[in-house]
Amino acid sequence: MNITLAQAEKLVAAAKEKATAIDTKMNIAVVDAGANLVAFVRMDGAWLGSLDISIKKAKTARFFDMNTGIVGELSQPGGSLYNIEHSNGGLITFPGGIPVKNADGEIIGAIGVSGSSVENDHAVAGAGASAL
Repeated sequence: MNITLAQAEKLVAAAKEKATAIDTKMNIAVVDAGANLVAFVRMDGAWLGSLDISIKKAKTARFFDMNTGIVGELSQPGGSLYNIEHSNGGLITFPGGIPVKNADGEIIGAIGVSGSSVENDHAVAGAGASAL
């Protein structure tokens, strides 16, 4: 099952609301179960360099069905996933990407957010992911 455009727009709206509440400007990407981009928003003034990062965070979260911060922990030197960030055309292995599940607990896509500290990125992604 895939995330629908309407669901993706709901995630983006919730993420934008959280970003505004914490006074930050974000790039917000939503991918479907196949890691294909479904929705993207660059808030006014958000960093251009974070555009690609937000999309790669969403894809990374979907490729491995886990938060990107967890992938990052596992990919440290000596870790079981060391150097994984070089696979799949480049991954992002710090917080801000979260898989999205439907009511039945099936992963239907992922959200990736970039534009501030990794803590803020993760908080905004979490707000989006929990919107369904």
